[in-house]
Amino acid sequence: MTVHSEPDSRTPDSGNTTPGSVAVLPLLDEPKDGVPFVIDTPAGLERAARALAAGTGPAGVDAERASGFRYGQRAFLVQIRREGAGTWLIDPEPFGDLRSINDALSGVEWILHAASQDLPCLSELGMWPDKLFDTELAARLAGFPRVGLAAVIERLLGFTLAKEHSAADWSQRPLPEPWLRYAALDVEVLVELRDRLVEVLEQDGKLRIAEEEFEYIRSSPPAPPKTDPWRRTSGVHQVRDRRQLAAVRELWQERESLAQKRDVAPGRLIPDAAIVAAAKAMPQTVPQLLAVNGFHGRAAQREAPRWLRCIALARASRDLPELQLPTNAPPPPRVWPEKDPAAAARLQTAKPRVAAVADKLNMPVENLLTPDYLRRLAWRPPTPTDLDTISAALADLGARPWQIEHVAAVITVAFLDPDPLQPKQARPST
Repeated sequence: MTVHSEPDSRTPDSGNTTPGSVAVLPLLDEPKDGVPFVIDTPAGLERAARALAAGTGPAGVDAERASGFRYGQRAFLVQIRREGAGTWLIDPEPFGDLRSINDALSGVEWILHAASQDLPCLSELGMWPDKLFDTELAARLAGFPRVGLAAVIERLLGFTLAKEHSAADWSQRPLPEPWLRYAALDVEVLVELRDRLVEVLEQDGKLRIAEEEFEYIRSSPPAPPKTDPWRRTSGVHQVRDRRQLAAVRELWQERESLAQKRDVAPGRLIPDAAIVAAAKAMPQTVPQLLAVNGFHGRAAQREAPRWLRCIALARASRDLPELQLPTNAPPPPRVWPEKDPAAAARLQTAKPRVAAVADKLNMPVENLLTPDYLRRLAWRPPTPTDLDTISAALADLGARPWQIEHVAAVITVAFLDPDPLQPKQARPST
């Protein structure tokens, strides 16, 4: 690999810098074996599979999507590096799947950074690891303040990595050479980075914890489809009328259908803000629609009759959505003191104690325990409340054994003897 020295203002001054100067960090800017050719033929794919199968040790894996440009989250480039095999850049578009690559890596540990982002699109290609190491999650569990790939490389390997193409349109063909260099560098040092993270985790006694978390991610089933996904439209909380909410639904579903047909990101047709603005205004003519403040986007004017028909459907609909979906989730904690003071006291007592355990372990509290799990337990604790029932309830919610081991007793004690609620301070009179 080629490493060049570059100034990096994020690095604190050391004894080698003068006051006011900027410390220098080497920049990794050239793959060790040069920039690979992109594999886009069956013969090339077969060659890649043979090479990767003959390699040794774990494999660094990454995928590039075209979020914000194309419909969905499919991969437009897959990068893999393995000792003895080198780096391979594979264009998935010409192939139905990449199962031959998956077979070549059977039994091999895959190293990904932020695996939950890339595993879904790799799964669409028939790829799934038999063993996983997530460098981003490992860095979180190690307590690193910054866990982006470049930041972790900088901290553990002593050089930095350019990330200027992370938000590029990877569906572009041919891919520019600087982008391919960037893509190859993303897997260039994943094996070395994994080894350093293992050292850190072993020193902190957290390697078993990390391995449990990696396996949890790897073995978790795909998330079920969202109920009424249109309700995730940004700004939909502003809509307080059921007929207007029906307009949001019709506009969102029509935009989704058109985006899928054209293979374009939905927000590039009309943004969420335009959907909400049009639904709140409920215009009846195209000029009225185009005059709505906030109704804009590439297809706002060109497809105006389409959007207007959606609003007309909502206006005539007898199937009006409820303002809120029924849920078994507890109410927002801010209302607990009025609705259930005992539950509020349990949460008020347990929350800082769980945070103290996370602080002692030097990891983010959300990695120690999903905050929603604690809220659900505090709102409706098991009866009787003891260590066994709290442990079982945590397991039912999805907590891993290591998490239960560290927090179950703390939560049990907090629930059995909660601190009294502090009365609200009266505002001083003026």
